[in-house]
Amino acid sequence: MDDARFKDSLHAESLDRNARLGNLRRAAASRGGNESLDQITRFLDLQHPHLLWGLGGVFGLVVLGAVVAGVLTVVNPRKDYTELRQRIFSWVIMIALLSAALLLGWQATTALFAVVSFIALREFLSLAPTRREDRLIVLAAYLAIPLNYAFIAADIYGVYLVLIPVYAFLITPWLMAVIGQTRGFLASASMFHWGLMTCIYNIGYVAFLMRTPPYEAPAGGAGLVFFLLVATEFNDVAQYVWGKLLGRHKIIPRVSPNKTWEGFIGGWITTAALIWFAGPLFTPLEGLGLAVVAVVLPAAGFAGDVTMSAIKRDIGVKDTSHLIPGHGGILDRIDSLTFTAPIYFHLLAFFALEKF
Repeated sequence: MDDARFKDSLHAESLDRNARLGNLRRAAASRGGNESLDQITRFLDLQHPHLLWGLGGVFGLVVLGAVVAGVLTVVNPRKDYTELRQRIFSWVIMIALLSAALLLGWQATTALFAVVSFIALREFLSLAPTRREDRLIVLAAYLAIPLNYAFIAADIYGVYLVLIPVYAFLITPWLMAVIGQTRGFLASASMFHWGLMTCIYNIGYVAFLMRTPPYEAPAGGAGLVFFLLVATEFNDVAQYVWGKLLGRHKIIPRVSPNKTWEGFIGGWITTAALIWFAGPLFTPLEGLGLAVVAVVLPAAGFAGDVTMSAIKRDIGVKDTSHLIPGHGGILDRIDSLTFTAPIYFHLLAFFALEKF
């Protein structure tokens, strides 16, 4: 199927869902049934089936994990599974928030990731070696969050693309020079800009995917975001599992002693297979584009993970905070996403999305 026919079919499917919504509304008005149930039905009818099945599958896996944790507690009562239970409970909360945001649309998703960026930047600046004379720069860094997400809300991609990489790159050292701060100038300017890029700009690409027109992706922008998050987290889990099962040879022992070549390669292959087979359900990628994403995205996730590990090792901390029980901080949870989000976005833009 060529691109024009593919987009026409997606557009027709979107119109069909709207038609079904109209029929449901007329039926509800005629029978005067349970309004709350009708509203939920109409709301779910607007969502793509692939997205609903995907979210249901993720919740099912979490429930299965909770059952396994309960069984382990009974079978081996002497071992403490508190951390495992905390991790599962935290996953339930995170998945519920993400699911609600994706189902509610780009506004809710943008607001959610703006909050994620704020917490991530706060964690980063609380760990980074800032000084009293850096207060103006810290304030400017926080003000970059609403400005960055305002361009997402306004759907102005051209400005978003250069706002932090170019203009924040110029303004940050200029502000430092204006206040007469020269001690550790290069190190401080680099640190602040890296924090802006990682915590705000890169994560913002997740929200910007929601502005994709429905006819450009099989499950709309929400499907693109869902697949990015699933592939990124699946890669983390797969690398951990393969490393535990087969791990023998350390890959970067000075940065992350628990990472092994076996875990990296096993996770890479497993995640690439997931992307190759499930990608067409959620993305418009096919052929070469899908193959490139399948190869590149798992490696990008690994790179984000070990980069954040290097930063934490430099600072001398294990976790960026204790905000999420069993997981650490927001930055601990989104370290891989800070690399996969922009790469996934730009590969989609290059191979498939006309809007960007």
